[in-house]
Amino acid sequence: MSRIAHIQLDDANLPPPTPEIEQERRVAMFDLMEENSFSLPNRDDRVVPSGPYNLSLSIRDKRLVFDVTTEGAEKAAEFHLSLSPFRQVVKDYFQICKSYFDAVKTLPPSQIETIDMARRGIHNEGARILQERLEGKADLDDATARRLFTLICVLHFGG
Repeated sequence: MSRIAHIQLDDANLPPPTPEIEQERRVAMFDLMEENSFSLPNRDDRVVPSGPYNLSLSIRDKRLVFDVTTEGAEKAAEFHLSLSPFRQVVKDYFQICKSYFDAVKTLPPSQIETIDMARRGIHNEGARILQERLEGKADLDDATARRLFTLICVLHFGG
């Protein structure tokens, strides 16, 4: 089965998230566990253990680390991705999210919808970057990439 069965964020050394960030995290985790598509292609003539997978996401030494194991705790893969390609899109995403959360409190629905469309556009861009960075390492669909990008943003928040 090509999917993530369990996900863990290594955020133990990060400052506590804001209520909004914590809500984004809960929603992304729930949605990811409900439905996702994640597989590891064979690399260098090595057979990769099949899923479902457990995924641990962390930031170590200023790199995004994907630690992938099987449900039986067999090491399946580990990728270390530079955070540089994500920096600007994460910054933009946090700024638009702040605008969105502020708008929900005071602005009419039409203006909230405009901000939300911009927020989704930036979110899609982050998911696209993630898919590009994982090319040849992991295959994931757009919805899974979007949810994982949200979790990367959660890790960035404290990092």
